[in-house]
Amino acid sequence: MLLAVLCCLLWSFQTSAGHFPRACVSSKNLMEKECCPPWSGDGSPCGQLSGRGSCQNILLSNAPLGPQFPFTGVDDRESWPSIFYNRTCQCSGNFMGFNCGSCKFGFWGPNCTERRLLVRRSIFDLSVPEKDKFLAYLTLAKHTISSDYVIPTGTYGQMKNGSAPMFSDINIYDLFVWIHYYVSMDALLGGSKIWKDIDFAHEAPGFLPWHRLFLLRWEQEIQKITGDENFTIPYWDWRDAEKCDICTDEYMGAQHPANPNLLSPASFFSSWQIICSRLEEYNSHQTLCNGTSEGPLQRNPGNHDKSRTPRLPSSADVEFCLSLTQYESGSMDKSANFSFRNTLEGFASPLTGLADASQSSMHNALHIYMNGTMSQVQGSANDPIFLLHHAFVDSSSQHYSFYKARYKTNPNIDNNGWINKM
Repeated sequence: MLLAVLCCLLWSFQTSAGHFPRACVSSKNLMEKECCPPWSGDGSPCGQLSGRGSCQNILLSNAPLGPQFPFTGVDDRESWPSIFYNRTCQCSGNFMGFNCGSCKFGFWGPNCTERRLLVRRSIFDLSVPEKDKFLAYLTLAKHTISSDYVIPTGTYGQMKNGSAPMFSDINIYDLFVWIHYYVSMDALLGGSKIWKDIDFAHEAPGFLPWHRLFLLRWEQEIQKITGDENFTIPYWDWRDAEKCDICTDEYMGAQHPANPNLLSPASFFSSWQIICSRLEEYNSHQTLCNGTSEGPLQRNPGNHDKSRTPRLPSSADVEFCLSLTQYESGSMDKSANFSFRNTLEGFASPLTGLADASQSSMHNALHIYMNGTMSQVQGSANDPIFLLHHAFVDSSSQHYSFYKARYKTNPNIDNNGWINKM
């Protein structure tokens, strides 16, 4: 599973902000297994005439897969993206994207040579106009059909190995909901058989880098549709929170006065419809989420299973995570002990570092605490709090990397100094 995570991550960095570029979903593309669209700047595939990249065979690792998925050749996500494409754009220098038309993160300008630093800020540090602009951008993304990407509504087999394409338009916000669903959905084994013990973005070393890429791509799409090149996702610092202090109509939506499972009519998000939430239905029909609306966003923070998640994470919990010396350890899954990733993800105790299947802490605690749409793994990105939550998780990951790099040169560095700068 780790191998698949890394392969998917690598391909995403090099070729696509989503899974399926609109320019690559014709029967011709699928039958020839090639996704090398022209860059609009010079009209050549992958911008080759301008030195941006070239169409090349994909490179896949031949390392053995982990034991979590004991099948081969039954899931379209295996050895991604080779089921659909074996030739894609491989970009040069600071270029990236499915046609090498974008800049790598941290670069800007017509030739992607200008360095730039963007800083994510706490949502509570935003001015009222800045906060309202962020909420407006969310709404815009929810109502803007992606011009670059589509989603598949069937498996490669159901598409008759590419001869009968099955794809659908989707708005930009829901595109990322669908991506998160797709990477964590159950494996469809044919007939009525499924395999639930699989997830290409959680419970493994790829959890943090996969979600970092998710956030970076999301920011990139918002920058594109708004023209706001300085946009970043704000984070919610949930350390020591006693309640959901962003669950107000001023921010991410208060509770409905008549139905605590719904959002207040005064909220920006009360009219939002969710997708990709009917997992058992998809499994029973051996089909994919097709992006159809499936009901309102639900959230009832604090009315969750408190025996599993008795409290929200504390500052001390985060400090303990940052004190762990190994990013990953042992089995490299949700049973790993003394693993920074597993502890931050929430499968190991932030008091001891030992895996504990009876408790959900840290990152997982926030999902459980929201007690609604965000509590279901595959559909959790429907709730815009997902973005603020993962932006803070990503901040914790970055502080860990920064601290470890500094610690190598100065073992006396104080861990708390970096935490306080979050």
